[in-house]
Amino acid sequence: MEYQNKYNLPPELVTLVDRELESGEHVEWAAQPIPGRLARSAIPTVLFGIPWTAFAIFWTAMAAAGLWRKKSEGEFGWFRLFPLWGVPFILIGFGMLSSPFWARRQAKRTAYVLTDRRAIIISVGWRSKVSLRSFDPPALMDLRRTERADGSGDLVFTSDQHTGNRGRDYSTAVGFTAIKDVKEVEERVRRLVRQSRDAQAS
Repeated sequence: MEYQNKYNLPPELVTLVDRELESGEHVEWAAQPIPGRLARSAIPTVLFGIPWTAFAIFWTAMAAAGLWRKKSEGEFGWFRLFPLWGVPFILIGFGMLSSPFWARRQAKRTAYVLTDRRAIIISVGWRSKVSLRSFDPPALMDLRRTERADGSGDLVFTSDQHTGNRGRDYSTAVGFTAIKDVKEVEERVRRLVRQSRDAQAS
């Protein structure tokens, strides 16, 4: 736990890190994603959500207006449920519009840890569900670094493959994303890989 003050991790995440560490394993580096960086990465979702939400509200309003006309004409029936079909689409739209807030919140509930044995990603999600990914040195040999002008960036370890609702395949990057001094962190990871390789060779 001596690393808590040095890397300023929230107590909740420190507890999770300590629980994950093996006997004799030491934290060499720890950080959290830059909240503003993750929030800005959600801007494309917001831009898509603006017309989506506007159309969903418009459609629901038109359906509600039609409902009142039917009611005045005495033709109420099942049509009274029609406007409710637009509600889920409005909620989805609000979710997209608020995605920068959720991205910022998730950044504060995520920890990146590099020990003398492996790299660890810990994230606390909905209803305090903990997600943990651990990468031993052999899984850290194919690093991809994206660096910005201020030295921040992403250090990608691997990609997860997914299949969308329409059967289309897509991938998401996995690693230390939106971190400060990404080049320095990459050097730390490569040093861990070299030390592990040398230990196996000796």
